[in-house]
Amino acid sequence: MPIRKIPLRLSLPLRSEWGRAGDSHLRLSTVIAIAFSFQLMMNITRPLVTLYAISLGANAVGIGAITAAYALFPLLFAIPIGKAADAIGDRAPVRIGVAGMMAGTALPFLFPEIWSLYASQALIGVSHIFISISLQNLIGNMSNSQNRDHHFGLFSMAVALSGIAGPILGGLLADFGSYGFAFGIAAVTGLVPMAFSVLLPHLRRERKQEEDAGTKGSALELLRIPPLRKALASSALVLYSRDVYVAYFPLFASEWGMSASTIGWIIGVQGLTMVLVRLFLARLTERFGREPILWASIVLAGVAFLLVPLTQNTLLCGLLSALMGAGLGCGQPLSMTTTYNASPKHRTGEVLGLRMASNRLSQMLAPLFFGMVGAWSGIIAIFYVSGAFLIGGAFLTTSSARKRQAASVNDT
Repeated sequence: MPIRKIPLRLSLPLRSEWGRAGDSHLRLSTVIAIAFSFQLMMNITRPLVTLYAISLGANAVGIGAITAAYALFPLLFAIPIGKAADAIGDRAPVRIGVAGMMAGTALPFLFPEIWSLYASQALIGVSHIFISISLQNLIGNMSNSQNRDHHFGLFSMAVALSGIAGPILGGLLADFGSYGFAFGIAAVTGLVPMAFSVLLPHLRRERKQEEDAGTKGSALELLRIPPLRKALASSALVLYSRDVYVAYFPLFASEWGMSASTIGWIIGVQGLTMVLVRLFLARLTERFGREPILWASIVLAGVAFLLVPLTQNTLLCGLLSALMGAGLGCGQPLSMTTTYNASPKHRTGEVLGLRMASNRLSQMLAPLFFGMVGAWSGIIAIFYVSGAFLIGGAFLTTSSARKRQAASVNDT
């Protein structure tokens, strides 16, 4: 009598592998350390891209195109990279991503020309996808329904902490050295996540031989899942607005004489607030619910955007950056958990890739659009239009969720 193979759930091989590797808290710490260090590489340079491009002669439209280059190739390759992570495991994609990010940050240091910024942002964007999908997949699969929110919160806190240290360090390196020197230091920093990647398990996930009904098909068919659509929309709103602020606030502030280090401190304040708000996120969602917290956070960020052009005071700019960070700090961890929970268990990498693709679509289109807005109407108009988009998007996603709830009640 032939022996029938019993398909294993996706999470079982991962948990057993991590259990053999050692204490689970140490394994979680490894993922958090990689997340912080690779994001630090990127955050050292991201606020400097605009200033470096200006020094090389770029205008507002050119800056928008450079910023969009970060999102173009990830938009095309995020879903295939997610499928690859499901098939070959997570350690190899992390190493590929770190190596690519080191090369991307080294380019403007080695070649101080405008083309190197385009190439750098494109390479960093693709590399970021390799690392982020794999780390988020590890976090999701090593967690359960009771601690997944907490683990994703720790992951997003590490990312936010890098958002504090990176811009400050990048601004100081640029002021006391040069823009190219800051990119070179960021490239060397990549040795840290590369070293930690050795501790990641080498896994190949086994797909269920009998897939659940309704989970077959292309990645775009996953958009039929309502909670997943809402999570993708919320994540895209949060990410594009963060990128628009990082790209255009330095340009706005430098016009009235703010130094690169001061700009770095103000953007770092936003990262600090994102960390602080995530310390209380679990309590906030438990008390008020996910939907109200997500709606309020996006609206708060939108209001902060609208107020940015109204002041040239450094302290007030820091306060508005903090308010924006409080709003944006809630959206990402909530959308990560919702995305993972709504995913078919054997396609989590693919769904995370779909989330990355939707994020990058917004990150590619938004800089191009806002670059044209800035060229036609001035830099100030960028903040007004972006704030209006955030507030409008918050109301649209909330109203669509209420319609689905009403329809489900009527069906019953």
